[in-house]
Amino acid sequence: MIDRRHLLIALGTMLAAPRALAAQRAPLVLAAASLQESMSAAADAWARLGHARPVISFAASSALARQVAAGAAADLFVSADEPWMDDVERRGLIVPGTRANLLGNRLVVIQPADAPRIPASVPLRRVLAGGRIAMADPDAVPAGKYGKAALEKLGIWNAVSPRVVRGDSVRAALALVERGAADWGVVYMTDAQASAKVRAFRQFPAASHPPIRYPIARLKGSTSPDAEGFRRFLLSRAGKAIFARFGFTAL
Repeated sequence: MIDRRHLLIALGTMLAAPRALAAQRAPLVLAAASLQESMSAAADAWARLGHARPVISFAASSALARQVAAGAAADLFVSADEPWMDDVERRGLIVPGTRANLLGNRLVVIQPADAPRIPASVPLRRVLAGGRIAMADPDAVPAGKYGKAALEKLGIWNAVSPRVVRGDSVRAALALVERGAADWGVVYMTDAQASAKVRAFRQFPAASHPPIRYPIARLKGSTSPDAEGFRRFLLSRAGKAIFARFGFTAL
């Protein structure tokens, strides 16, 4: 005959197990491709505090926003621009009150690290007069849209657009320059700093493109009990200090 006390203990353990697993379930974060190194470092720091390490899926913000709209099961979304977060918010897919601007960035022209150096006095119009230019898709991906706006502001987009090689993310554009498939690239400063195979040649004036802002929000489909805590950690002074190490700017 089964001892009643042992049976109650066993039942209690069985009932507690799902709750324990839920408490340990790591948040799934959809993050802009330019955040690869920094968001991974933030996830590591969160894990060192005793939490389950967040699972992070990196891609272009446009692709991630479409995944959210299609019903992707995720907890947090970090976009590289505000319009894609606006799109997700208009669809009613974020938890009200959880949207906040997390980071800022800068936009630069890069070239292969072993390319001949060009004096800073040479106008960008002349620099980009020849050769292929790698960019994230300027019609959809934030880095590409910022880049197109900057080149339009400088009056050279029409001249260079036939030679633009489009990538599906800013990291794809970076890779084209890294392997010599493009002579120039337009990426974020943080991307340039993440690669030893390229160097930043010229920074675009901040006024030449919309402000680069990375908003973060918790998604309504979130199921991880740790999602809100991780969101708050990223927005905290400790979280922002991690991003600052990788060249991002505070807002």
